[in-house]
Amino acid sequence: MYTERTPEQQKARRNRFIALAVFACALLVALGILLNMIFVSAKDQGAASIRSTILDAAMQCAAIEGSFPTNLAYLEDNYDLRVNHDDYVIIYEVLASNTVPSVVVMPR
Repeated sequence: MYTERTPEQQKARRNRFIALAVFACALLVALGILLNMIFVSAKDQGAASIRSTILDAAMQCAAIEGSFPTNLAYLEDNYDLRVNHDDYVIIYEVLASNTVPSVVVMPR
C-alpha cells in the first residue's frame, strides 16, 4: 500500500541525503590528504636512502683508494652506484680529497 510522505518526512530524508553527501565529500578529501602525505613521506625517505648510499660508496672509495671521489660520476662509473636523476636532484661537493663530501639529495 502506498502512503505519501509528509513534508516533515521529506525534509528529514533530504537532510539525511545532504548529510551523507557532505560526509562522503569530507571522507574523499581526507583520503586525498592522507595519500598526499604518504607520497611526500616516501619521497623524503627515498632521498635519505639515496644520500646514505652515496656516502657509503664514497666511504668505500676512500677506504680502497685513499681519497674521496671528486664527483658523483666517478662513483657511478667505478662503484656501481645507480641514482635516478629524473626523480632526485643531487648536489655532491668535495672540499678536499681527505674530507667527507657534502651530499644533498632533494626530490624533484
